[in-house]
Amino acid sequence: MLRVLGILLLAFALLTLQGCVSTLTKGADRRTEGAYVEDRDIADTATTRIKNKYMEKVHINVTSYNRKVLITGEVADEASKTDITRIIGGVQNVSAINNELFVGALSTFTARSSDALTTSNVVYRLQDSGKDFRAERVKVVTEAGVVYLLGLVTHAEGDIAKDIASTSRGVKRVVPLFEYID
Repeated sequence: MLRVLGILLLAFALLTLQGCVSTLTKGADRRTEGAYVEDRDIADTATTRIKNKYMEKVHINVTSYNRKVLITGEVADEASKTDITRIIGGVQNVSAINNELFVGALSTFTARSSDALTTSNVVYRLQDSGKDFRAERVKVVTEAGVVYLLGLVTHAEGDIAKDIASTSRGVKRVVPLFEYID
């Protein structure tokens, strides 16, 4: 019961504290302080530029990790998807873009809540793995049941994270976007 309550509280925090469904604790993060700040600025700048142009016509999550950007969400057409990639490419310090936007109807609050719960479950399982693994080294983003994993990790850490994510409730597919340090 306490485990379920913990997951629900984390899901609520994710929905209320951040527009996209992701989480990261700075503690064991291997990024430099400069990269950490740049990532925050990249995500903020890109999100603002997209919202200024598209308003409520799109549902976009911009996640930057070590200057590499992951774009998830939904857009109405291919032209918008391409334009959003162009907008993000124009943001200072972006080194790469993974455009995972879906062309179709915008997701519902229920779908986004389900994604938040899935992210919470994956993060909790990473933290509770009991393995020689620091969950803070992995950023988890969930969109439409697809879990994206980002981080500066060893191959062994990446394998642990992929295994845990792929066996977590609510996960349809896992997409590892790691940078390996070994």
